Amino acid sequence: MPTKKMKLIQAWIEIHQEDLMADWKLVVEGQQPHKIEPLR
Repeated sequence: MPTKKMKLIQAWIEIHQEDLMADWKLVVEGQQPHKIEPLR
């Protein structure tokens, strides 16, 4: 993957880290995750 795109993805992960962790817990419990705003 190109470095520029990887940096954008890493920034998105940092911004949405709490949302991602909350969704992970939901999925582990068998529930549907919430929608997180996509990378633009």
